[in-house]
Amino acid sequence: MSSKKGRAWVFDDNVDTDLIYHNKYLAESDPKNMPQYAFEYYPGKENFAKEVKPGDFVVAGKNFGCGSSREHAVYCLEYAGVPCVLAETCSRIYYRNAVNNGYPVLFVKGLSDAIHKGEIKDGDMLSVDMENGLIRDETNGKEFRGDAVSYLEKEIMKAGGLFNYVKAHRTEK
Repeated sequence: MSSKKGRAWVFDDNVDTDLIYHNKYLAESDPKNMPQYAFEYYPGKENFAKEVKPGDFVVAGKNFGCGSSREHAVYCLEYAGVPCVLAETCSRIYYRNAVNNGYPVLFVKGLSDAIHKGEIKDGDMLSVDMENGLIRDETNGKEFRGDAVSYLEKEIMKAGGLFNYVKAHRTEK
């Protein structure tokens, strides 16, 4: 888990799961097909799915992933090649779905204010070190400090998700 570089896709506070992955696509069961619907209904980001590149980051304010519980909202970003979500906070259920599927979310204090002040913008080049939580906006030199991914989260990610982690670590009786 080294430093990763990519463009920022900046979102506001309270991005609910219908805006990340609309419920009309819930019948899709193959995670590899889910990225094509990501943010289709988010105003101003309707072309996200066509323009996102592997390594780009989703940057959001407070309460990212609120609303309905759906793993699709995690899968559509993971399978689009977004290495992690950077958010000030996210809903408990989104975070749980992300961890359970081995997908990292970094919590970054002050990110919502930075978004509203224009200190981080769409298209800025970011360098993100998930080991220590350091985020550097290479475009403007601004640095942010997030919570590093925990040891357990790293282990779950290495295993490919919680199910595989538990399977590998259960003891036979």
